[in-house]
Parts: sequence; C-alpha cells; structure tokens
Amino acid sequence: MIVRKLRLERGFSQEQLASMAGVSVRTLQRIERGANPSAETLKCLAAVLETDFSTLRKERDMTTTADIPDLPEDERDAIEYVRDIQGFYIHAVQYVVVIAGLAAINLFTSPGYLWFLWAALGWGVGVAVHGLSVFEIINLFGDDWERRQVAKRLARTRQNRNTDP
Repeated sequence: MIVRKLRLERGFSQEQLASMAGVSVRTLQRIERGANPSAETLKCLAAVLETDFSTLRKERDMTTTADIPDLPEDERDAIEYVRDIQGFYIHAVQYVVVIAGLAAINLFTSPGYLWFLWAALGWGVGVAVHGLSVFEIINLFGDDWERRQVAKRLARTRQNRNTDP
C-alpha cells in the first residue's frame, strides 16, 4: 500500500514507475495490491521513489493496518474496510464453488435425495451473516461489545492473579 501512496504523491502513473524501476506494470499492480515482491524489486522501487529500502521492506512484513504508524486513522479504517469486503467476496466465491461441486456429486451419486441443500443452507446462513456484518447492515459485534469483552477478560485475569498464591 505504501508503494501506491508514494507513487501517487510523486505523480507517477503505474506505467511510468514500472518503466523507471525496470519492472513490469503487472508486477507493480500486484505489489500495490499486497503481493510480496522480491528484495531486488523493492530496491529498484525505493530508488525511484526516493525512499529508504527498509521502509518498503517493513511495510511488506506488516500483516495488519494497525501496525502501520504512517497512515492517518481514516486511511487505516478505509484499508480495513476494503480488506473486510475482500474477505467477504472470497468467502462468497468459495461457497459457490464448493456448493456447486457438492451439487454435482449429489446429482451424480444419489439424485433422489438432495443432501447438498443442507450444506448450502447451513453455510449460506454463515455467508449471509458475514455479508450483513461487512456491509454494516447489522453489527453483531460492535465496538461497544468488543470494549465490554476486553474489560471482562482483564477483570478475570486480574482476579486470577490476586487469588493465586
């Protein structure tokens, strides 16, 4: 994500940056979407973007947006939201592929009893709840819930420490 941010700050198009760094446009697109580039590619990008190699390397190793100190809160929230949507779409595609496979197996082996519908129904409820949560239609586990659970857990931990000899 930091490569894209630096590229935009300097006014480069993906084609321009790729050409100046000696990488393909496709490689740059993958890096901007979170793929892990090689150290050589990162060095080339760092030179063109006039930034330190370790900055790009550190960003590559980060797994959550909470670990990225350089981003403002609104950008961090936007990134987390987009990642949540991506996770939902991946979940939905997995559902469709697996249920289609189960349906095919069911129809070839025992077409008289459609058992795959039970799996489709059960998993479908999970996908629906995931979607409702991601798109913030319902918020089962909101900030208030999370805060209460953390407080409850800390109280239990402190209580256990006080009662241990």
